[in-house]
Amino acid sequence: MTAPADFIEVYDQALSPDACRALIARFEASPHLQRGETGSGVDVTLKDSWDLAISRHPEWADACALLNDAVIAGLKHYLRRYAHLALAPLKLQMQQPDGSMALLDADGVAALPDAHLMGLIAKVFRPGAINLQRYRADEGGYPYWHCEQYPRLDQGEALHRAVLWTVYLNDDFAEGETEFLYQGRKIEPRTGSLLIAPGGFTHTHRGNRPRGGDKYIATSWVLYQRAETLFAAG
Repeated sequence: MTAPADFIEVYDQALSPDACRALIARFEASPHLQRGETGSGVDVTLKDSWDLAISRHPEWADACALLNDAVIAGLKHYLRRYAHLALAPLKLQMQQPDGSMALLDADGVAALPDAHLMGLIAKVFRPGAINLQRYRADEGGYPYWHCEQYPRLDQGEALHRAVLWTVYLNDDFAEGETEFLYQGRKIEPRTGSLLIAPGGFTHTHRGNRPRGGDKYIATSWVLYQRAETLFAAG
């Protein structure tokens, strides 16, 4: 019997080792590092990290593009397996050869050519703001069990988070896994690998402390488009 899906996917070699090393070097040279925050602000008992919100800095536009391209490549694989990430919340239709419109189903999504799947992604989803993060050896980590969807005062952007993603930029340390509570699963960091998982409470998780070396990641979310974009007239 096939084991039930846990909706946690890891795609190796999403980013090259050279690209990962370059991002780490740029991170270390940046004057914009800040203490990592949770939804309630800075509290190192919950999250002990140094972060760089690269989406806020124009000089990092190339890095944002590189990471978003890697995430989209992974998201295409993810959607072909879990099409209801897009289909469950929305009524999506596709034009048939005779010009009529028909509901899109999971088999239809899996069979879409890449160009059409990219069109679906652009219609339904948008990229989140990207953080680079450093967790110091033997002291840093994100031990608080948390999920990615929760109410905020910033127009509820956190409630639009469909999936989380993390690109592991190095693996020269022990432990430091991303641990999922209900799935009983620990994701071991591997340089250049991409983790994608749902953002809701079902995938409550934490970042374990790295041992013997600093841990570097890039992380963000894939968000649903806002309603005024999804349902715009015309």
